[in-house]
Formats: sequence, C-alpha cells, structure tokens
Amino acid sequence: MTTDLLFQHWAEARTRFSNQLKNISETDLPKKLGNSPNSVGFLIRHIADVELLFSKNVFGQSDLKVSAKTVIAQKDTGEWIQLAALLTYQEEAFESLKKAILSQTDSDWQTTVTTKEFGTKTKAEALGRIVSHTAYHAGQLALALKYGT
Repeated sequence: MTTDLLFQHWAEARTRFSNQLKNISETDLPKKLGNSPNSVGFLIRHIADVELLFSKNVFGQSDLKVSAKTVIAQKDTGEWIQLAALLTYQEEAFESLKKAILSQTDSDWQTTVTTKEFGTKTKAEALGRIVSHTAYHAGQLALALKYGT
C-alpha cells in the first residue's frame, strides 16, 4: 500500500511538469528567462536526465544505461532544440522512474541509499527529493515559457 500511495504522490506532482509539455512548440525550446542560464529545452532534458539517474542510482535499475548530458555539462550547451526527441526522452524517463518506484516493496522505503549529490537518505526521503527537483525546474520552465525570449 505504501508503494502505491507514494507512486500516486510522485505521478501527481510530476503533472506540474508534464502538463506544460502539451503546448510547447519547437520555437519555445531556446527561450530563456532574462539572464537565466537554462533554456526551455535544457530544462526538459535535465528533468528527464535526473529522473533516469534516480531510477538507476536510487531505486536500483542497475541495467539502465544513462547519459545525463545536462548533469555532465553542468550548463546549457544550446543543443536541446529538437522537440520530438525531448518529448520522447522525457516519456522514457517517466516510464523508467514509474517502473522503478512500483518495483519497491513497502519495506524498501525505509532502506537507505547514499549518493554524492545528497548524502544518505531513506528511499522515501529520496522520492521527496525527486519530487521537489522536478517541481522546482517545472516552475522555471513555466516562467521561461511565459516570459522568456
């Protein structure tokens, strides 16, 4: 029951990101807000990159191959301008994290994981981390879409 509830929590929170994708056009992808270093395209890619990293490193999908280019580059390189590819990639990230979350047993949520990014957390705490990460960048995405140039 815990796993189902936590999955529902994550899936609903992620709609703050995914609902914005319905109306994005390719011309939106290079938009940035003021002096912000991150474009719309970068933010979409980054959210998906981090979801894939969580699937693998936090929730144990060890067979998953991840090339988290936005995390590696640590900046917007301007290459995230192909909408179809970004939408496909973020959907793959969603499905991967969904699978990873749903594969947890109720007792797994109290086991700990350690990463260099956020130290040692229970898997339940780590889920809170990915929820807040996505929501944080979804807010940036919304502002860049609305006011960016």
